[in-house]
Amino acid sequence: MAALQKNQTLTLKIDSLTAEGSGVGRADGFAVFVRGGVPGDTVEAHVIKAKAHYAVAKITRILEPSPHRTPNDCPLFPRCGGCALRELAYEFEAEQKRARVAEAFRRLAKFELPVSEMLVPERPDRYRNKAQYPVAVQDGRIVIGFYAPRTHRVVDCTDCLLQPAEFAGIVRVFRAFLEEFGVSVYDPETGRGLVRHLYLRKGFQSGEILVCIVLNGERLPHADTLVDRLTTQNARIASIQLNHNTARTNVILGARCTVLWGAADIADTLCGVQVRLSPLSFYQVNHDMAERLYRKAAEFAALTGRETVLDLYCGAGLVGLSMAKGAKRLYGAEIVPEAVADARRCATENGVQNAEFFCGDAKDAAAHLLKNGARPDVVLLDPPRKGCDEAVLAAVTEMGPARIVYISCDPATLARDAARLLALGYTPVRLACADLFPRTSHVESVCLFVRC
Repeated sequence: MAALQKNQTLTLKIDSLTAEGSGVGRADGFAVFVRGGVPGDTVEAHVIKAKAHYAVAKITRILEPSPHRTPNDCPLFPRCGGCALRELAYEFEAEQKRARVAEAFRRLAKFELPVSEMLVPERPDRYRNKAQYPVAVQDGRIVIGFYAPRTHRVVDCTDCLLQPAEFAGIVRVFRAFLEEFGVSVYDPETGRGLVRHLYLRKGFQSGEILVCIVLNGERLPHADTLVDRLTTQNARIASIQLNHNTARTNVILGARCTVLWGAADIADTLCGVQVRLSPLSFYQVNHDMAERLYRKAAEFAALTGRETVLDLYCGAGLVGLSMAKGAKRLYGAEIVPEAVADARRCATENGVQNAEFFCGDAKDAAAHLLKNGARPDVVLLDPPRKGCDEAVLAAVTEMGPARIVYISCDPATLARDAARLLALGYTPVRLACADLFPRTSHVESVCLFVRC
């Protein structure tokens, strides 16, 4: 069977989606990955990469559209890398995500567990409470927007359909300011230039907006003028800051911020917990769906007021703090010192007196509590995309909690860890999904494990 060739033209029937949201078709027995392909499409596609066992192609014509295809309402898709599923009918997108989670369990955990509930938003746009816009000079003009897929070329975008509409006015004011005063823009190739990113954050409950300009330096020329223009343009702006990042790195934020105007942070409320958000604070970007996910996790935890709860990978502590009133005692562990400080402050400001947070790696924290005789009744796990270390799962199960509630941002690592927990004596009994990132390929899950 001859391999496919670069620049070859193919006629493909798209029959599925990858975890990244690309359509998958087959030609001569080879898988062909097509960005923007929708299951049910018949397309003409041009091969742009050919490997020994697969190929990557781009659509040149849609010969027969899928019944699940919807008109593209964003002029920048698919050039911008923010969305992967812009042309899928949203109901079909949600069903594909539900099926992906269930399939991961079947394939990787070797366990049949239906997704009992798929939590979806009322509408799939304008949900992000945070935007990080790279700033660049391209073809002699300043562009502010988002990166094209798998590149560092910036696609100019004033108004993204995933962001609050009011962010667009702030972007326009900022661009005009840079152009009028000739403020230099950072060039990652040379490490020269001043402005790197524009970072916006909104409290969806409070309505307050934080504006942060990421600089390759200490000060922003004509900063008072920018402050005056921004606060005139949008009266909801409560904080304007500089973030200082002089490192030659792709990491967006530096470790230090300077307040230009207003407060050092903005307020919001999530699941009844009042929070303060600085540029460096972790916070779920979809406020409303995060509340629904955390409430589902609380339902799985089934607290009665008598339980000791251990919240591992706790971040700023919001998952555990949202359940603290229903617990006898809450312990939280997180490796990032700033997040632990945020969790402690949040507990104090909300009058939570039955919570204790400490800084440490999750496996060390579990081992420490075990050594000191802690016997949690419920363990909350909310690890990063890579999932839990085996040592963490071993230490958790050795403590013998009655229930483990696992929040996951990756179906594959959740299923892998489910297999590990099964081997350690814990059975998954309930599984739900929450679509915190509509129009992208990401999906969150929450799974309840009980001791066998």
